Amino acid sequence: MTITIYGIKACDTMKKARAWLDGQGLAYAFHDYKTQGIDRVRLEKWAGQVGWETLLNRAGTTFRKLPDADKQGLDAAKAIALMLAHPSLIKRPVLDAGGAPIIGFKPELYAARLGLSAAAIDGTHVM
Repeated sequence: MTITIYGIKACDTMKKARAWLDGQGLAYAFHDYKTQGIDRVRLEKWAGQVGWETLLNRAGTTFRKLPDADKQGLDAAKAIALMLAHPSLIKRPVLDAGGAPIIGFKPELYAARLGLSAAAIDGTHVM
């Protein structure tokens, strides 16, 4: 199984997710939006799988700093365009390990998707 985690290197939640994956001894690729960007096809796929509302980070400073006109009348097309222009608007991390991506860091969902035992939820090494 190929595991890719998408996000921004300096994000605290990203650091927790990467530390958890490292603690499980799992190999994964890290895709940094800041340096590698993100493509429309991937965002549209994720939006189709989990909904654009789930992907869009409305709580962060990037969203709050947007002009009001950009925040009004949001729909899938407008949200994807905003996330392409401002990758910090994508909730983090996004874990892609086959199937629908997991948005945010949720150890219990990571463990289930990756076929790990319940011990993995609390960070115990299970290999």
